[in-house]
Amino acid sequence: MKLERKHALVLIAIAVWNVVTYVTFIKNLAATENRPTGYYVAHTVLIVVNLGIAGLLGTWGVKAYKASKAESPAKVDAR
Repeated sequence: MKLERKHALVLIAIAVWNVVTYVTFIKNLAATENRPTGYYVAHTVLIVVNLGIAGLLGTWGVKAYKASKAESPAKVDAR
């Protein structure tokens, strides 16, 4: 499968969005008090999984962006 530059930028944008929202979530989670341990465990698992997904999507996005940049942008079919 060949990803274009626009696909790469979407993947990178989603990864950045996930990181920003989950860093905010971490700050809000740290500010909570008097919650059961299961609450913290469940939300910590969610945070770790989503940051892992963000890392994976970001990696794919960067690789796709570099691959699209490495190709000659001046490909013109002279038929």
